[in-house]
Amino acid sequence: MQLSNLEHLPNYQITERLDVVYGSTVRSKHVGKDLFASLKNIVGGELTAYTELLEESRQEAIDRMIVKAEALGADAVVGLRFSTSSIAQGASELFVYGTAVKAVPVQQQPASPPQYPSGHTPPIQNAPTQNAPTQNPQTPTPADDLPRFNPFG
Repeated sequence: MQLSNLEHLPNYQITERLDVVYGSTVRSKHVGKDLFASLKNIVGGELTAYTELLEESRQEAIDRMIVKAEALGADAVVGLRFSTSSIAQGASELFVYGTAVKAVPVQQQPASPPQYPSGHTPPIQNAPTQNAPTQNPQTPTPADDLPRFNPFG
């Protein structure tokens, strides 16, 4: 399942929009972890217990959304967004939503050389000719004689 916070998928063409899908989870803090976090607030630093709780909640909400998208026959979910809210004292909801779509990979076309009308030849770039005079790097070119813009005065 492809997930994207963009409204499109790079290198894919969206062929059908199915429906809005979502997933959510409500989690509460563990009393022991909450006590440790309160002590950690005094000295500062990352509250790893909360970081882990948030990561688990995020993954659970995504997994629930994917189940709904797969039930619709989706190949991807685009426009993915997260939201959080407080449900009760010490309990929060993590909500994820997006648009379930069907998408197919776009065939990459190899770059073709430019086409020139008959009778015209493509310009040759950076190709030295045998009779071309070599320019001395010490010799100033006409561009060196032009005044230069100085943004600082």
